[in-house]
Amino acid sequence: MSGRAPYGLVAVTCAVIMAVLGFLVSGEGLAGPDVLALKWVERTFGGDLGLLRLLVLPTEAYVLIPVALLAATLCLLGRRRLEAALTVTGPLVAIAANTWVLKPLFDRWKNTYLAYPSGHTVALVAVLTVLVLLARPGVATAVISIVGAVVLGAVTIGMIGLGYHYLTDVAGGTLFAVAAVCGTWALLTWAARRRAPMPSDG
Repeated sequence: MSGRAPYGLVAVTCAVIMAVLGFLVSGEGLAGPDVLALKWVERTFGGDLGLLRLLVLPTEAYVLIPVALLAATLCLLGRRRLEAALTVTGPLVAIAANTWVLKPLFDRWKNTYLAYPSGHTVALVAVLTVLVLLARPGVATAVISIVGAVVLGAVTIGMIGLGYHYLTDVAGGTLFAVAAVCGTWALLTWAARRRAPMPSDG
């Protein structure tokens, strides 16, 4: 995983887009895309609650925590301590900031709970983003990215169909998760470089 990649720029860009979308959808906001998505999901998957619950399964803590712990363990076995730190801090930062800062800030409600950005999505995409960053560039990165996109699409259908979230909640959650994990990685690599001993001239 290259420390030279512009992770900070990716983080800032995703965070800005998420914030703009959040202010647009706070209150009534962009109802059009959400209504169209809901109608399509209801028409295509409407009565199959068992399938919809299955599609949401990858967002559950009992799925995501073992995946993150396995990734951290493999990093530690490979003496990749900085990457191991990312597997823990990246998702935790994303979930905590979303729960305690962003949801109250944007104040978008779905039934009786704050919905934007989607916490289910933040947790899932944060772990997926960590896996993409940990993978070696090339085939492994491409495979994880493609599988992750398919899983996210399925989860989106499940959450809309079950009434957990709007489409725009998922979009905001995806953007913020990427921003939080990339921002965390940028800070970790910056701190590691700061701690690294300077080469001696003598």
